[in-house]
Amino acid sequence: MNEVKWKYLENTVSEQEVRKVEEELNIIFPADYKQCVQVNHGASPEQFVLDVEGIERAFGSLLMINTSESASDIVRTYESYKDTLPKDVIPFADDPGGNLICFDYKDDKGNPIIVFWEHEEACEKEILMEEENLTEEEAEQVARENIFYVADTFTELLQKLRKYKEN
Repeated sequence: MNEVKWKYLENTVSEQEVRKVEEELNIIFPADYKQCVQVNHGASPEQFVLDVEGIERAFGSLLMINTSESASDIVRTYESYKDTLPKDVIPFADDPGGNLICFDYKDDKGNPIIVFWEHEEACEKEILMEEENLTEEEAEQVARENIFYVADTFTELLQKLRKYKEN
């Protein structure tokens, strides 16, 4: 795995705690993510700049595991946004602007890609169906307009992180 330096580390989490979250979300996290989050959950990478389709974004911090009282808890974050997120999209990190970095399991339940979810234009799918008279499938397509490809794997995401350069 890429040598990423992390800051603001929380306590480590066990493999069992990660499995509990997987069960709650009905998914299996990629092995490279699990290896990283067990040691670095809640932490922020020192090199945090990420290019998303030509736009400079920031990797804030990994969402926390098994800390339901925290707003940065992965399950709590998912529950807060599940009506707005596209199906099969699970957040695992945030950015300072309220956007989320997520796993997208849509095309491969065993090997999700990494996407950036932009919240500014997002709308709950049920509201789209009621107010815009969209079908569930059409509302899902609209929800997917707010996600942008980042990387094929978690490791590739970490390799893409770079330092901030002032102009």
